[in-house]
Amino acid sequence: MSAYLIANVRITNPEQYEQYKQLSTIAIQAHGAEVCVRGGAVEVLEGDWWPERLVVLKFPTVAKARAFYHSAEYTRARRAREGAAVMRMVLVDGA
Repeated sequence: MSAYLIANVRITNPEQYEQYKQLSTIAIQAHGAEVCVRGGAVEVLEGDWWPERLVVLKFPTVAKARAFYHSAEYTRARRAREGAAVMRMVLVDGA
């Protein structure tokens, strides 16, 4: 069953965030994730949620998504992001 990492990102330091984007791309490629959404335009259709930058990654399994998140590659990316963004991320079982 597929799994999705869904993130809402508030960027506070765009220059520093560029390093995170480069490192996270390396991690995404190393772990075979499919990028479904990465910062596209957002239109709120219902509710009071006003997301800023949305990212959706698809993985073949929950285990592979967790392996990505805890990997050395993504750990480097997370460290580079410190002070550059506020990240809210969830892991969701897919269909």
